[in-house]
Amino acid sequence: MPAQPEEAAISASIEHYGLIGDCETAALVGRSGSIDWLCWPRFDSDACFAALLGTPEHGRWLIAPEGEILDTTRRYRGDTLILETLFETAEGAVRLIDFMPVRGVASDIVRLVVGERGRVAVRTELVLRFGYGEATPWVTRIDGETLKAVAGPDMVVLRTPVPVEGEDLKTVGRFVVSAGESVPFVLTYAPSHLALPEAIDPWLALEETQATWADWAGRCAPTGAWTEAVRRSLLTLKALTHRPTGGIVAAPTTSLPERIGGERNWDYRFCWLRDATLTLLALANAGYADEAEAWRGWLLRAVAGSPNEMQIMYGVGGERRLTEWEAGWLPGYENSRPVRIGNAAHRQLQIDVFGEVLDALHQGRRAGLQVEEAGWRLERSLLDHLADVWREPDSGIWEMRGEPRHFTYSKALAWVAFDRALKDADAFGLDGPVERWRAIRDEIHAEVCARGFDANENSFVQSYGSTALDASLLLLPGLGFLPADDPRIVGTVAAVERRLLRNGLVLRYDTASGGDGLSQGEGAFLACSFWLVDAYVALGRTAEALGLFERLLALRNDLGLLAEEYDPVAGRQLGNFPQAFSHIALVNSALNLARAEKPVHQRRDGAAETP
Repeated sequence: MPAQPEEAAISASIEHYGLIGDCETAALVGRSGSIDWLCWPRFDSDACFAALLGTPEHGRWLIAPEGEILDTTRRYRGDTLILETLFETAEGAVRLIDFMPVRGVASDIVRLVVGERGRVAVRTELVLRFGYGEATPWVTRIDGETLKAVAGPDMVVLRTPVPVEGEDLKTVGRFVVSAGESVPFVLTYAPSHLALPEAIDPWLALEETQATWADWAGRCAPTGAWTEAVRRSLLTLKALTHRPTGGIVAAPTTSLPERIGGERNWDYRFCWLRDATLTLLALANAGYADEAEAWRGWLLRAVAGSPNEMQIMYGVGGERRLTEWEAGWLPGYENSRPVRIGNAAHRQLQIDVFGEVLDALHQGRRAGLQVEEAGWRLERSLLDHLADVWREPDSGIWEMRGEPRHFTYSKALAWVAFDRALKDADAFGLDGPVERWRAIRDEIHAEVCARGFDANENSFVQSYGSTALDASLLLLPGLGFLPADDPRIVGTVAAVERRLLRNGLVLRYDTASGGDGLSQGEGAFLACSFWLVDAYVALGRTAEALGLFERLLALRNDLGLLAEEYDPVAGRQLGNFPQAFSHIALVNSALNLARAEKPVHQRRDGAAETP
């Protein structure tokens, strides 16, 4: 017997979802025809649909044929974020078209059911909940085709010609679609104190949405054999961009687990500074200078203020208070508890973010992006603060929840901060205490080489005095910290291959070694595997780089989407989905393989000479 709709909403693998969005929020649509995750009106708002982290009763919207489905196929319509799912049944076939128009006044989800063959009975079941599935709204009928649902500050309006009725706190409808017929559904969000949002024409919205996405995708610079994969990754990044502010969220989801049944479940609906340089390079090199400019602008606004108050992540508008709490009524994806809202890591000291910010602004100058004089004054104040704190232990790039340590990568990024300031002062005639910066930079470099390198292992290590490895060390040659052919870099890559590869994919670090304050076990981190591709490119190991890159491409789902991690044993994606960091890494690795002017060289060549 085929799975019933109630089962399908909560048993689907992470990679079985597709993404739709309007550049302010996003939704995940399962192969079953169920929207199981959505935050309205923006990425980090209370979710209307939370079945992905609970049960159908926590909110979802199913549209699918009744009875047995013989086959399901899906695709994006060309280079857009319009998702089409084709359901084949014994009676015929229907196509479900899902999209979110790029937002005007309100935010809409449009679902169009189109008859392709025969006559197919279809069921719609809408379970509206607010507050991450906790609040049931009061539903009223406005007219024969309009329903309004209100709970506190939130309002959702459903418009459809299909007769729908209340059934066990659900809105249910049944209808038949014949070949050539089509049935529209439009669900619109608005604050509850406002008048009903105006109705949109769903067919006109489809035309306009297709034209908008196709025009944007058409600006993508060619990337050889991987142009299509790069374009899809860039479309995903655009969907994760908050259009009003330019901020890019790490993912549109929270608490999708890095280990099924485990506690490594985090809220990723925020913007991380650690992504800054790689994001800027990916956008600028792919032909999206406007988006790179918007991201750089968000970055400058977010970090503006006292340097000792700089955070490692912010809300999409630059919000600083991201208090973490647990939604105890949600059992979590495949019983992976807890479900966390907010992220306590925003209060951590992560010294690497200073280097990321300075390097991003440096790369922006090299790419021709304009920076106001106030931007350089901000950079100088960040360097003044970094000069005081770089010797302190921190929580590292992976946001360890154990005791702070002297992480090698964090110190290397402190070196990057002073190095890029020296380059900018020289290349752009900017003023600053360059001799002091040079002395600090060289001191950091000497300390990292002395205390962050294990001669017995012939490798840099995760933290001073440790023998543990860390995949972030694969970024060292691209940073210009040492030449790619330096024996210490070659040894580090070899050590990562020996100790962090699992079935050919790269772990961030070995959680079994302890020290991160959490239970053991997680999947291979996909961005780290792309970093090994980049390290191979830097070392001239092109054949191995190509082989690993093609394997990573094969891990994408049928829609070209990647989560944060991958379980090579179970053969499934893990972690929040889709993950910006994975797609940024894919774009940069493709550029490294396809072009003579490579991102891995751009960062390296931006470095000054160091003893």
